[in-house]
Amino acid sequence: MQAFESWLYPVPEGLYCKPGRFFIDPSRPVDRAIVTHGHSDHARPGHDQVMATPETLAVMRLRMGASGAGRSPYPLQLGEPLTIGDVRVTLHPAGHILGSAQVLIEYKGARAVVTGDYKRRRDPTAAPFELVRCDLLVTEATFALPVFRHEPDNREIGRLLASLAAFPERAHLLGAYSLGKAQRLIVLLREAGWDRTIYLHGAMVGICELYRDLGIELGPLEPVAETTRESLAGEIVLAPPSALADRWSRRIPDPVTAFASGWMRVKARARQRGVELPLVISDHVDWPELISTIEDTGAEEIWVTHGREEALVRAATLMGRRARALALLGREDETE
Repeated sequence: MQAFESWLYPVPEGLYCKPGRFFIDPSRPVDRAIVTHGHSDHARPGHDQVMATPETLAVMRLRMGASGAGRSPYPLQLGEPLTIGDVRVTLHPAGHILGSAQVLIEYKGARAVVTGDYKRRRDPTAAPFELVRCDLLVTEATFALPVFRHEPDNREIGRLLASLAAFPERAHLLGAYSLGKAQRLIVLLREAGWDRTIYLHGAMVGICELYRDLGIELGPLEPVAETTRESLAGEIVLAPPSALADRWSRRIPDPVTAFASGWMRVKARARQRGVELPLVISDHVDWPELISTIEDTGAEEIWVTHGREEALVRAATLMGRRARALALLGREDETE
């Protein structure tokens, strides 16, 4: 089998597939990009052609304008193979957010999977992660340390509802990333029986409307700006993490500050942010899920990127895999 590094390798723009002449999640404008999902550390403006799921293209247009999905957008449906140059490309569900996809690249009998960001737990707002067997696995490593073990979603949502019952006179200001995490929390709350209006920071309104347009039912929502301070007592207010300590938050009466993130496993992070109710809910795989994904795919070669590479490279090596860190520019922990 031809060495993967001879046809799939990092360049300043991002991960490049030479026989297909395309980049995956490039951080700079390129002629042809395959974009795994709509978060801004993966989806950048300025490309000529963008290949992605229809949902990801819609997110890119919403966030970056009409040309945000490239001058020549090319929608790819999950599970439908496409020949590009000398390779065959198929997108498979990544479970990260709505429209997120792994990229399967087949070339001369070899199979490489680039996961993008992914999670293996149920998400009522996203197609579930699909395991794809491969020879090379290029995996994210956002939470690639043994300390990171995410809690069951229903346990954390139960803690939020218990706090609401214990403090009915206080609003609960819940920090969550605007794209993906916020909508997932809303649906999890609905499934747990919270049918009251959920109030939104203005930055979340457009994304929630897009989710509804794409078939995700969210229940009653209302912008915080359209209600009174007094009426928020006992209610849930969703806001981006950056707004929790912003002047904007002063309009919320005596809030219980909560934050939903895998980083809330680290108590020091919660204290630094002034979080009273840390909720360990993540849109990424945790350490045990990373290890099981390496095992389940059957990949003999593992490339690790976007996170804590060293620990996962060592673990994969001890599992008998050929493993290396893959340094890609422009990757931040935006989604948590």
